[in-house]
Amino acid sequence: MTAQPLNLSGLDLRAEIDRLRKERNAVILAHYYQRPEIQDLADFVGDSLELSRKAAATDAEVIAFCGVKFMADTAKILSPQKIVVLPDMDAGCSLEDSCPPDKFRAFREAHPDHIALTYINCSTEVKALSDVIVTSSSAETILAQIPPEQKIIFGPDRHLGGYLNRKFGRDMLLWPGVCIVHEAFSETELLKLMAQHPGAPVAGHPECPPHIIDHCDYVGSTSGILQFAKTFTGDTLIVATEPHIIHQMELAIPEKTFIGAPGADGNCNCNICPYMALNTMEKLYIALRDLQPRIEIAEPLRLAAKKSLDRMLDMASGTIGLGDLGAVPFRA
Repeated sequence: MTAQPLNLSGLDLRAEIDRLRKERNAVILAHYYQRPEIQDLADFVGDSLELSRKAAATDAEVIAFCGVKFMADTAKILSPQKIVVLPDMDAGCSLEDSCPPDKFRAFREAHPDHIALTYINCSTEVKALSDVIVTSSSAETILAQIPPEQKIIFGPDRHLGGYLNRKFGRDMLLWPGVCIVHEAFSETELLKLMAQHPGAPVAGHPECPPHIIDHCDYVGSTSGILQFAKTFTGDTLIVATEPHIIHQMELAIPEKTFIGAPGADGNCNCNICPYMALNTMEKLYIALRDLQPRIEIAEPLRLAAKKSLDRMLDMASGTIGLGDLGAVPFRA
């Protein structure tokens, strides 16, 4: 059960979180999609797997993961000896929800000649049913090592899988999941914004549908988009991913302007991840205070899931966390 922030009025939450961080020997992780006040107090801010690997390399006894559940699960898979807490256990993911383990197992059994190349945005159970996990920063490197004649199931994100199919001429069988954040972008509103800022490049995440990707000058993971923001020529960048990453862009390059790509209503409010937004300063404080809600994974399941993660790390050494699927996106 998720702890509820009760009777916290008058507390200096930032000071209390810092106190508990020291007392618990804790490391605080924040995904780029977290609200700015959480990013600002985190020990590490980044992509999900990158954060889990950094936490595993520390001597911290506690990991407080401000992200969503599959991310905290991944941290536990890589650091089984550490206590891993998630401020709100209801912080899920539409991609994970779209791919129930029993249905994924049946899908695999219906296609026994396919291997399963699975995006990291999935449950621990689905990771355990997969052959290789990929991230948006490692997918290209891994796919290049799989023979063209090998049949592949790709899930749960059909947009990322479709992007890879088009770019590399593959015919992977796609699971029909989508990210509700990236699905919400409007091509019509994006074109209006591009007309208002002629010459401004567009950077997008490969979880976006094709009608958004087609207008991007750069396609990559969140860390890849951030790196592009630091290096692009010009003074304005349109960003087609969850808008909280813009906080890191503004910190790194305050002299430039970053504009979130709009949703169908003409603004980017609908593109704020509702799951990421469940994490708050109050809930982070309670998670560190009570060491709850805590991630627990049975050891046989953890080892089965770790196998597909280890295979990814072996195949994509040197690419994890670096980020991009290519500065020039595929255009049909």
